Amino acid sequence: MKRERSLVRRIYSEKTIKRIEEKIKLLGVNCKYTVNELLNLRLIFSITIFIFALLYFKHGYIISPVLTVFFYFISEYILLDIPIKKRGRKLEREAIFFFEVLALTLESGRNLNIALQITSQNIESELSKEFQKSLKEIRLGKSFTECIIDMKKRIPSDTINNTLLNITQSSILGNSILESLNNQLDFLREKRLLEIKAEIAKLPTKISVISVLFFIPIMLLIILSPVILEFIFG
Repeated sequence: MKRERSLVRRIYSEKTIKRIEEKIKLLGVNCKYTVNELLNLRLIFSITIFIFALLYFKHGYIISPVLTVFFYFISEYILLDIPIKKRGRKLEREAIFFFEVLALTLESGRNLNIALQITSQNIESELSKEFQKSLKEIRLGKSFTECIIDMKKRIPSDTINNTLLNITQSSILGNSILESLNNQLDFLREKRLLEIKAEIAKLPTKISVISVLFFIPIMLLIILSPVILEFIFG
């Protein structure tokens, strides 16, 4: 393992390693690869693509560096950036229900720690798993504030992170956590509603594109089929 780390740190800059580490954290607790594995695999595939293009393309000496550089940069976008964006949208959809149940649990008189335990144990979602991990760290001795700060590094959503920040500040300052949570819930619902309206507004454009690509050629084929048949069969 030490040899693997030293290889990665010899090839890549500290800035690159740190950036990849931060992105991998944003993939959450279900992420199946480490920074060393990802960077080593990207390097191996880049070398393989370079050699393959050099040997099998006519102008390989020109194509191979272009393909290698393209793969080198697009791989990070495909393996990290796209999944992070998808996860952020998924977490925001889950957040509304999670925080609604949390608010109801707090209204029943539980403190924040117990309310989070009950909510995360009874809701099956990725956001619940993140809270379960933080609660486990609290039981191991970390403070609530430290765990929430670490959790924010695993959440690719500014909206959820603002909610976590408000909950933490309310807990530290002794303000009403329930009131702060309800305000954030209103914001989450409003944001979700605007997103749905935006998706609905895009539907006519999507339908138009589908019509152009599929229905219009079919209609032209039906209209022109007699002429085509006459041309083929004389």
